[in-house]
Amino acid sequence: MPHITLDYAPRLAEVVDIAAFCDLLRRAAIDTGAFPMPGIRVRSFAADHVSMADGNPDFMYIDISVRLRAGRSMEQRQSATQAIFATARGFLAPALAKHPIALSMEMRNIDPDLSPKYGTIRDHLETGAPS
Repeated sequence: MPHITLDYAPRLAEVVDIAAFCDLLRRAAIDTGAFPMPGIRVRSFAADHVSMADGNPDFMYIDISVRLRAGRSMEQRQSATQAIFATARGFLAPALAKHPIALSMEMRNIDPDLSPKYGTIRDHLETGAPS
């Protein structure tokens, strides 16, 4: 873990390279040192319908949700949150300067007793593969 999910206004894809943003967040999560690389997943979903503030269709948002298994200290979670959010703000800075965009993020623990996991990604990782 973590699982990082981006929920965003569909117009955002017109001003931001969402695929590059996903990859950047994956790398930022690795760089925190708080998460094992094989467990990191980043996915994005454009909302089908959006209505914000006064209804102006030019308004956009991106919400970053980070779900992770319990076991990390508050300090580790705060540090990782700050690092990932700073990376997001830096990447989005040109778009934020030109367009009305709301950026938010939330990191939360999930209960490992209620979230079974199984996978074979680690079995297929290549030594020296790109991070």
